[in-house]
Formats: sequence, C-alpha cells, structure tokens
Amino acid sequence: MPPFHLAFPVDDLDAARRFYGHLLGCPEGRSSTEWIDFDFFGHQIVAHLAPSRVGDAHANAVDGDAVPVPHFGAVLSPEVFASLAERLKEAGTEFVISPRTRFAGTAGEQSTMFLRDPAGNALEFKAMRSPENLFAKDPA
Repeated sequence: MPPFHLAFPVDDLDAARRFYGHLLGCPEGRSSTEWIDFDFFGHQIVAHLAPSRVGDAHANAVDGDAVPVPHFGAVLSPEVFASLAERLKEAGTEFVISPRTRFAGTAGEQSTMFLRDPAGNALEFKAMRSPENLFAKDPA
C-alpha cells in the first residue's frame, strides 16, 4: 500500500515534536522552522506552523459517541493499538473518547480511541477485530 500524506496546522512546533515524536513514537524526518515531517505508522504527516488555522468545533454521532470532525489517524494491529493506548494512559492523556470497542458483533467491530494533539487537532486510532473487514458493509 502506498504511504498516505497529510499536512495539518499546528500552533507550536516544539509541542508537535513532543506529541508526535516522543509521545506517539513517530520518527521525525525533514524539518524547517515552519514544518516537521513525521513517519506516522508508515505514512507521512507534516505539522505546519499555522496558528490561525488550528482546532475544530464539530462532532457527529457514531455508535453513541460524539466523534470530532475533522480528524485523522491510523488503523493499527490490535497489539500496537493496546500498547499505544497503555502508553497514552500512563502519560495522563485526556481522551476525547477513551479506548473502547465500537460496532460490537458486526463486521466493523473495532477498538477505537480519540485524542487531541497540543494544537487541538483530533486523532483517531483504531484496530479492527477482523482487519479484512476495514471496508466491509454490515448486512441490513
């Protein structure tokens, strides 16, 4: 699968470096005084300094939770998801939606968690019970 690329706004590059590089464990690539590349679980994300563009104020209902929009993230293996969830809990992370199972008993059953980076960007991490069902539709 080719790597995905996402550029997003932050208001503090040092805070982004601590969050993505140290807390999430994403290796840093190239950088300048205006942006930082990170290896986000095999994909390229770029934190761009743009203080007037950070944050959001919308949420949609998904399986009983208020899911922040916009958001981005990664689909991880169950083991990596569990390890990341534990690391985030130990670091005292304030979750938007704490680690939980969503769509239980369906093809789309998954572990999920939502949090925000220091600039207010929402992230979702998930792990599929059956990864081959990532795009499956549940029977009506």
